[in-house]
Amino acid sequence: MYRAVTRQIEVTVEPNFLPERSSAEQSKYFWSYTIVITNSSDETVQLRERYWIITDASGHQQHIRGEGVVGEQPVLAPGERFEYTSGVPLSTASGFMAGRYQMVSESGERFEIEVPTFSLDSPDIKRVLN
Repeated sequence: MYRAVTRQIEVTVEPNFLPERSSAEQSKYFWSYTIVITNSSDETVQLRERYWIITDASGHQQHIRGEGVVGEQPVLAPGERFEYTSGVPLSTASGFMAGRYQMVSESGERFEIEVPTFSLDSPDIKRVLN
């Protein structure tokens, strides 16, 4: 599990390779990832936007921006958590994702929280030992 904390808001990520949706012969690899956002601060916050940098093993990057996550802009009161699962395809057997969420506090302050960089690894990775 991967974890980051910004302003007492914790983000954890658990990636999972999905062999049933992947094909090494077709260079198609698919992962799901489950994210839990926990608000341990003393103020209510809302997730407004997401920003992802997805990098495959050849160094190709995709930059993804959008409103909310999985069609929602969750509001988290102190002590509340929000969990969702999404997915990502790559054309290589490994890669990684990094990102951040834009949040807004109940007073209207906008700020960003970090999503921890997490690794996308499949069993098809060719490991080279020196």
